[in-house]
Amino acid sequence: MDRRERVAGAIVGSAVGDALGAPFEFGPAGTFSRLGYEMRAGGGWDPGEATDDTQMAIHVAESLLERGGLDPADVFARFRRWAADDPKDIGLQTEDVLTRGLPWDRAAADHFRTARHAAGNGSLMRATTSAVYFARSGTRATMDAARRLSALTHGDPAAGEGVAIFHELVRVALTGGDPLRHLGATLAAVHPDHRDRYATVTADGWHPTSATEFNGAIWPCLGSAIWALRTTATFEDALRAAVDLGGDTDTVAAVTGGLAGAVHGLSAIPERWTSPLHVPLPGSDGRVLRLRELLDLADRLG
Repeated sequence: MDRRERVAGAIVGSAVGDALGAPFEFGPAGTFSRLGYEMRAGGGWDPGEATDDTQMAIHVAESLLERGGLDPADVFARFRRWAADDPKDIGLQTEDVLTRGLPWDRAAADHFRTARHAAGNGSLMRATTSAVYFARSGTRATMDAARRLSALTHGDPAAGEGVAIFHELVRVALTGGDPLRHLGATLAAVHPDHRDRYATVTADGWHPTSATEFNGAIWPCLGSAIWALRTTATFEDALRAAVDLGGDTDTVAAVTGGLAGAVHGLSAIPERWTSPLHVPLPGSDGRVLRLRELLDLADRLG
């Protein structure tokens, strides 16, 4: 399998996971399988409609491509335009940060100082496009970029470390390596203050039912995605396992889809899931991206 197939798998896979999980968000475990694990409407979402997870990921991608690299002020400005354009969904923490009226390098830090907890999964959900873009730059650069992007909306360094882990695992998968076998080396690059907690949720024997937080937090969200990849053999089964966990299904499945797509490739994603896929893009003059546009984006990112 060539790199282009893996890159497309990651980008499309994350969007597919997002759209699959959206109608089941905050619902009970197992509902996805009971209803036949297909694209469905629900929770205000049309069949195949991607959410804020993919919308923000695309804004990140387009900034990286147009600016020729990471321009945090530009990414933040795009996020603000998106938030002001009435997206169907926006995370509470992300909304608070983007509407504080503070500059890009102060808003998230100010939120963290006042809230004292800011390790939600909202910076992880949008990370697949940036993981692909920075993958050719090596471990240090991709993990550093992840931390900087996370810090735009999530002032807690714990969130940045989780996004850095995800970036590095995607990087390994795009080379044809096994991201699960690389976990030890990845964790060694995590800040010592956060290493043990991530080691717990990425360990072989960890199960999502062992989580000490709701999977809207970054630790169980990332751990659940890795668990879904580890315990299945196909993209389809990994996504079914992720959505069947219940809770924050769109984000857990978006993260799983990005990682599993990089491992299994575009051809492993069922056409019945990609054909209805569409991404309305608030903050972008009413554009709607479909599979063709996502594949073009993947080519330019990878």
